[in-house]
Amino acid sequence: MEEVLNSRKQRGLTLVYTGDGKGKTTAALGLAVRAAGRGKKVLMIQFIKSPERTYGEKITFEKLGIEIIQTGAGFTWTKTPEEHRKALKAGWTLAKEKVFHGGYDVVILDELNNALAIDTFPIQDVLPLKEVLELIHDRPKEIHLVITGRSAKEEIINCADLVTEMKVVKHYYNEGIPAVKGIEF
Repeated sequence: MEEVLNSRKQRGLTLVYTGDGKGKTTAALGLAVRAAGRGKKVLMIQFIKSPERTYGEKITFEKLGIEIIQTGAGFTWTKTPEEHRKALKAGWTLAKEKVFHGGYDVVILDELNNALAIDTFPIQDVLPLKEVLELIHDRPKEIHLVITGRSAKEEIINCADLVTEMKVVKHYYNEGIPAVKGIEF
């Protein structure tokens, strides 16, 4: 019985942070810091954020020795669909490689849900939901997988061990206050 309990404790978990409220990436960043503090090898791959911009989390993670990679092309309205498709394909290829062969304890796929929800241009051939579900199911059993972003697919929610939905109660965007450096980026 104790052996069964220990094997359950050592199983990697799938955590999903979704919803329309602020805090999904922030929750994952906090988890990454906590895991690194416990000696875990952590990787965050950001599917929408572009390596062409500077983000506070990247600056901090570099200081802490936590690996973070931006693979995106930026906001979907700032580049062509083909640029986004190319970035999504490269990001997804990298994610699979890192999950299956990177030796990580925690892998965060930031804004993967947002990427999977894109409907203004086709993405299924470069970021197939079926492959995402296979990665969740077939990853090394000890890896904790964190998936963030709005509009989580029902299939991903069903695979998860934990799903937290961030809900907007009040937001300063509605008062015309734009994204704040150090708060949003």
